[in-house]
Amino acid sequence: MDSTAHPTALDPRPASPGPDAGPAASPAGPTPATPAVSARGLVKAYGRGEAAVRALAGVDVDFAAGRFTAIMGPSGSGKSTLMHCLAGLDTVDAGRIELAGREITGLSDAELTRLRRDRIGFVFQAFNLVPTLTAEQNIVLPLDLAGRRVDRAWLADVVGILGLSERLGHKPHELSGGQQQRVAVARALLTRPDVVFADEPTGNLDSTTGAEVLSLLRRSAREMGQTVIMVTHDPAAASYADRVVLLADGRPAGEVADPTPERVLAALAALSPVGGA
Repeated sequence: MDSTAHPTALDPRPASPGPDAGPAASPAGPTPATPAVSARGLVKAYGRGEAAVRALAGVDVDFAAGRFTAIMGPSGSGKSTLMHCLAGLDTVDAGRIELAGREITGLSDAELTRLRRDRIGFVFQAFNLVPTLTAEQNIVLPLDLAGRRVDRAWLADVVGILGLSERLGHKPHELSGGQQQRVAVARALLTRPDVVFADEPTGNLDSTTGAEVLSLLRRSAREMGQTVIMVTHDPAAASYADRVVLLADGRPAGEVADPTPERVLAALAALSPVGGA
């Protein structure tokens, strides 16, 4: 990872809007004392009748504001389904989800689209960059699509701490995998979202580059006050988080505070079925 420090550490509080700033993404977002995301009684099944598979079987969980939380569990535990429901990418059959104090479970498709655009950042395993656009154009694309002006000072801060200042004019094919994922992280952070959801963000990266990206996500929480929720199957990746939430058979099955790879591995090994097979 590029260890060159940005001249000014990012203040965890949102910067005051400059003359080019668009409207703030969250004028009254969560405080550290309240959860950024809260879920109660979440139930989600796929299929019908005897073929139905219950992915979530009554999930109660909170995610603290300004913290980096990883979600882990065995294959089929419901971790990806949980993240997709929390982010408004999928709907639940029962239960309640609040994001930044707003219940999202009853929102229409159009309202969910606006929520994802204005209040949520995403980092996926696939970089999802537009190949014909430069790095800078990819980073500011969500603001362009929303008709919001770019806060150039905030953009400079974000790309500076991510080590992208000298790569803004490059197109994706001119960047390494790690640099492309940094662009995706910058794009997620630029709108000052209430939450960044990361779904296996290092799955397409080698271990060294993956560690760089995970360090950047951790720094975004610690230096920028950003709430990050990441799904991963990798105990080493989860160890970058402040907390690991464990799922098994669609239900919470414990958590690990201040995780290390060894502690996460031990917690996963100790999981026993708490529901169906």
